[in-house]
Amino acid sequence: MCGIVAALGLLGAADAWAEARPVAADGRDERPFAIVDKREATLSVYAADGRLVGRAPALLGLTPGDAELPGSRGKAPSALRLDERVTPSGRFEARPGRNLDGERIVWFDYEAHLAIHRLRPAPAGQRRPQRLASANLQDRRITLGCVVVDPAFFDRVVLPTLGAGPSLVYVLPERAPLVAAAP
Repeated sequence: MCGIVAALGLLGAADAWAEARPVAADGRDERPFAIVDKREATLSVYAADGRLVGRAPALLGLTPGDAELPGSRGKAPSALRLDERVTPSGRFEARPGRNLDGERIVWFDYEAHLAIHRLRPAPAGQRRPQRLASANLQDRRITLGCVVVDPAFFDRVVLPTLGAGPSLVYVLPERAPLVAAAP
């Protein structure tokens, strides 16, 4: 079984994805990858050989959904309406980069301004550190669409694995069946 399908098996989803040809083809890709499980609000990071490097809670887009709304692509993040703040499902070619403040991030959809990054300071009313630590999955819905993780996890797992070069990011759907969402 290829590393990606094996990794999905750890998440209980391998049977559905085993039939998805793009995922099987990715098993020979030899790039590290991450799986964002929106139903569990977690980020799992894997080495290229399919070995789990780490898993952590993640903050996700405020609005549940599997697709970005028409017209939201390319908008400045501050211009997104509440219903446009979605972490879209799909397979993404990811690359390390930097945001406008020079912080290291992993872009998974550059044109849509979507990245995996560390928890950063935000207005106190958003309670992001408390939300990230919460067992209530609804609490973890707060971002503009990015996947946000604990700074220590980002530095210890994400940057060394995904931040060293090209990688893949799979964002599992929260509403559609897995096979239907596969590209």
